Amino acid sequence: MIDALFGSKTRVKLLHLFLNNPGKAFYVREITRLIDEQINSVRRELSNMLEVGIITSKNTDNKLYYEINQRYEHYVPLRAIFADQKVASVVTDAKVVDAAWQKAVKNLGGIRVAVAAGVLVPGSASQVDLLLVGDIPTKKLTVLITNLETSQGRDITFSKLSYDEFYYRLSVRDKFITSVLSSKHVVLVDTEEILKRQ
Repeated sequence: MIDALFGSKTRVKLLHLFLNNPGKAFYVREITRLIDEQINSVRRELSNMLEVGIITSKNTDNKLYYEINQRYEHYVPLRAIFADQKVASVVTDAKVVDAAWQKAVKNLGGIRVAVAAGVLVPGSASQVDLLLVGDIPTKKLTVLITNLETSQGRDITFSKLSYDEFYYRLSVRDKFITSVLSSKHVVLVDTEEILKRQ
């Protein structure tokens, strides 16, 4: 039944393979062995999936490798369908992000500004998911990112800046900072209300 819903048995097998192996790349002949399908049908479906943006490709050592695009807009619901383990449901309200993560981010210690964007905020086009500013202990930050990645079922891209660097880059309208703040985002922490004044 799921084959009919998603168009073909090969596509379903590919989605199952990729969504159970986020961050892992496969080449065509390896894929045909793993899913036990003909190379022509595998190539056709890979081409379709590339066009839609579900997967990405890269050329390494004269081989074309494919992997799931974790930034694809429907990644989380697809992973909920095809992945073997359960993943957190997609967040549909920016306030839910705020409520769930503001306390955890504040507990990092030394945090002065924290902004959620990218895959953490529906509708955000930011390439960075979490912007953190302050003197943040590395061990606590690693634990937070690991927990966040586990709950979201995907890799999280974050950037950590000192307050002085952030303040300077904000004041000169640095391209990176502007790109995060001009996209849809949620301010989790702003101890000195520096973002409110912008």
